[in-house]
Amino acid sequence: MKVDNRRKVRGLAGALASLAAVVFLVSCCASGASSGGKPAGQAKGAWSDASLPAESRAAELLKKMTLDEKIGQMTQADRQFLKSYADIARLHLGSLLSGGGSGPDENTAEAWADMYDEFQGYALKTRLGIPLVYGVDAVHGHNNVRGATIFPHNIGLGAANDPDLVERIARATAVEVAATGIDWNFAPCLTVPQDIRWGRTYEGYSENPEIVSVLGSAAVRGYQGTDLAARDTILATIKHFVADGGTFGGKDRGDAKISEEELRSIHLHPYFAAIGAGAGSLMPSFSSWNGVRMHAHGELLTGVLRGEMGFAGFTISDWAALDELGGTPEHRIALGINSGVDMVMVPEHYESFITTLKKLVKDGAVSEARVDEAVLRILTAKFKLGLFESPLAEREFLDRVGSPEHRAVAREAVRKSAVLLKNDGILPFKKENLKAILVTGPLADNLGAQCGGWTISWQGGNGPVTEGTTVLAALRAALPESVAIYDSLKAAEKAGAKIDVAVVVVGERPYAEWQGDTQNPALPPAHSELIETLSGQGLPVVTVLFSGRPLLAEREIAMSSAFLAAWLPGTEGAGLADLLLGDAKPTGKLSFSWPKTLAGIGAEGKKNEKPLFELGYGLSW
Repeated sequence: MKVDNRRKVRGLAGALASLAAVVFLVSCCASGASSGGKPAGQAKGAWSDASLPAESRAAELLKKMTLDEKIGQMTQADRQFLKSYADIARLHLGSLLSGGGSGPDENTAEAWADMYDEFQGYALKTRLGIPLVYGVDAVHGHNNVRGATIFPHNIGLGAANDPDLVERIARATAVEVAATGIDWNFAPCLTVPQDIRWGRTYEGYSENPEIVSVLGSAAVRGYQGTDLAARDTILATIKHFVADGGTFGGKDRGDAKISEEELRSIHLHPYFAAIGAGAGSLMPSFSSWNGVRMHAHGELLTGVLRGEMGFAGFTISDWAALDELGGTPEHRIALGINSGVDMVMVPEHYESFITTLKKLVKDGAVSEARVDEAVLRILTAKFKLGLFESPLAEREFLDRVGSPEHRAVAREAVRKSAVLLKNDGILPFKKENLKAILVTGPLADNLGAQCGGWTISWQGGNGPVTEGTTVLAALRAALPESVAIYDSLKAAEKAGAKIDVAVVVVGERPYAEWQGDTQNPALPPAHSELIETLSGQGLPVVTVLFSGRPLLAEREIAMSSAFLAAWLPGTEGAGLADLLLGDAKPTGKLSFSWPKTLAGIGAEGKKNEKPLFELGYGLSW
C-alpha cells in the first residue's frame, strides 16, 4: 500500500482511533482516568502537582509506595511474554518493551498506538496510577513499524559527519515513535568499534571517538529536545556502556582486554559528551572489561558513571543480561542491582525476578535504600516525560509516520553518507548520453538488504519488508523514458540492447548482533563473480556496496570503473540515484579506515598494515 493511500484513512486522532482504543478510553474513564488519560481518583499527594520539579514529585510519590510497588517499577517485561495483560497492574510493572519484531499482529502505526494505550490503561488503574514507560530499539528510525521512515544506520551517518543532520533524524524519529505511544528509545549507540569483524560495527558512527562524541550528543538532543515533557520528544538511552566496540577479536559480548588509558581515551570519551547533552538513561553492555562483566562492574557503573561523570539518569539492563553473570538467580540479581543497574530487562521471567528481588530485600542482600535510589531515578524520568499528565499515544502525529518530510530527510542522509571510493570519470552519468543501462546484482531491488538489521525484525530480512524505494526503482523513476533499463544481462541481450553502463548492487545479507560476527568480512563469492563477469565483457561497472562495515574488496574495487560505499542506507534509495545521476555531489568521508587484507583488521592489524583507504577518505567530482 502506498504511503499516501494509507494516510487517506487518517483524520483527527480521537475520531479515528480504533475500537480497541475507544474501549480502552471508556474503561479508563470508568476507573478514574479522565478522557485525556490523566489519572484521577487514586491516592493523591504533592507528587500530583505538575508545577513542582520532577525530582520533588518523585520523592513525594516514593514515600507512598509499598515494597511491591517499588520492585514493580524496577521491572521491565517484553509485551510478547506477558502471561496476562492484568499482570501489568497486579505486579505494578513499571515498564514494557517491544524487542525486535515484538509488535501488534497488524503492524501499522495505528495498531501500535492502540496496543500502547491498552497496556497503559492497566497501569493507570493501579492504586497510585503510575504510568508505564515503554521502550523500543528505534535505532535508525522507528524501525519496528512497517511504513515508518528508515534512515541510514549509524555507520553511514558517521560518514556524513553532519551533527545537524543527525539531530534532525533523531527529531523525526522521536515524532514517529511518539505517535505510536512509545516514549523511550534504546538509542543512540555510542560504541567506538575497533574491529570490523564485530557484527554490530554498523551501530557505531565511527572508530574515531571524537566523531562518536559529536554525533551521539546530537542524537540525544534530537530525541529529547529541550523539554522531555513536550509531546514530540522521547527519552534517549546511551549504550552500551562501555567498550562494547573494543572486545578482543571483535567478538560480540566478548572481553575488552585493554588498559584503563585506552578505555578512557577511546570508549568512555563519547559518554562524557552525551551525559553533558542530558541523556536520560543508560544501558550497560553485555561485554566485559578485563574479565569483569559490565552489568556487574560497580566501579564503572557507580563509581565512574555516577561519581566522576555525574550521570543522573537511570540505568536499564540489556536483554536478560543479568542471567549471564553466573551463579544462582539470587546472586545474579543482587550483583547486578548492587553494582548499579536500576531497572532490569527481564523479557520473559518477570514474575520470578520480582519474587527473588523481594526476598533479597527482606534478607538484606539488597538494601531498601538501594531500591529507593533506583525507583527515585525511574520516577523522576517519568515525571520529566510528562507521563502522569499525558500517558497516552500522541495520535495527532500519526500522519507524520513515514511522511514525505521525514523521507526527504532520509534521502538527504543517503546522499551525504555514501562514500565514493573510486571513479574513473564515469560518474556522474550524463542522462542525455544514456540509451540502455543495466541495473543488476542481488541487492539492486532488495529493500530489506538495503535497510539491514534492526528493520521490522531483530535480524532484518530480505525483500519488501517495509515501504520504500530500491536502487532499481529509484533509477527507473529518475531516468527519462528514452533510457531503457534492464535488470539482467540476459534481458538486455534478448532485447538486442547495447548496454552503456552496468550498475551492480552487491553486499552483505541483513544481520544484527550475534549473527553478524565474521572472521572474513568480504563479499559473497557470487557477488564478486558478477562484477568480474560484467567487467570481463568490457562493460563499465559501477559497483554500489551495501554493508555494515568496510569489506575486503580490493579486487572488486579494481574491477569496477566506480565504487560507491553506500553502507545500509534505509528506505530511500532515491538518494543513491541522486548521486549516480549527478543531482548531488558525494560528500561522505570514511569514518572507519578500510583494510587492505585480513591482516590489517583490528587494533594490531592497523598498526602492522597500511589500510587500503585511510579514515577520512572520500572522492567527489
